[in-house]
Amino acid sequence: MKIDVTEHGPHIAIVTIDNQPRRNAMTRQMMADLAATWDRLETSACRCVVLTGAGDKAFNAGADVSGDLSASEDTARIINRALLKTCAYPKPIIAAVNGVCAGGGVELMLASDIRLAVPDARFGLPEVKWAIYPFGGSTAKLVHQISYVHAMKLLLTAEMITADEAVRINLINEIVPRERLMERALEVAMAIAANSPRAVQAVKHHVSAGFAANALAREPDEQVLGDKVRASADFVEGVAAFRAKRQPNYE
Repeated sequence: MKIDVTEHGPHIAIVTIDNQPRRNAMTRQMMADLAATWDRLETSACRCVVLTGAGDKAFNAGADVSGDLSASEDTARIINRALLKTCAYPKPIIAAVNGVCAGGGVELMLASDIRLAVPDARFGLPEVKWAIYPFGGSTAKLVHQISYVHAMKLLLTAEMITADEAVRINLINEIVPRERLMERALEVAMAIAANSPRAVQAVKHHVSAGFAANALAREPDEQVLGDKVRASADFVEGVAAFRAKRQPNYE
């Protein structure tokens, strides 16, 4: 379980989420490591980041629900930074989606700027199925990145969608054959890195600041709503059902 960072030339960083037995779901420690990675890259010579998952099954399946599900203020700050939820970030990010992208994986993808996916990638926000509030920014960001009706369908039905559907609703840019995914991501990254880093990063900072300000302004209310869900019998049943790999039974 790790966050791996490699360099592609002097100005491109490849960040790989690696927890393959759990479809690259992130533990609390991995969230902290990813947050620290963003901190390091922000002040580095990096001009563009390619973000992907290890293996050929998943980009990121969100939080590792088998582990710690606490929600202290310190934990929330780490998660917010890991998912770039409430902060402006100056470095462009390309998501190379190599498989399942669900829950917090979608919320992490929402912090990216250009999104490429393999043909068999799947996308979804299944949190409400398991009585988990989607804390990672989807309620604040998704409706501003795709249309309201498509955003609400993803948020409320908990259904997974295909890569073709993700292109149709403008959740991702393009579908790329698996064998060309990283090649194509690096092509786009190199095109960005060839431009003025000051201009590129000014544009990225300003655009991401708008999303961050909206999410930050709504954070107190979101914490209250999420805490109510977490304190409910639904949450107990939903998490138990997820861990037991059965359908939940809400009363």
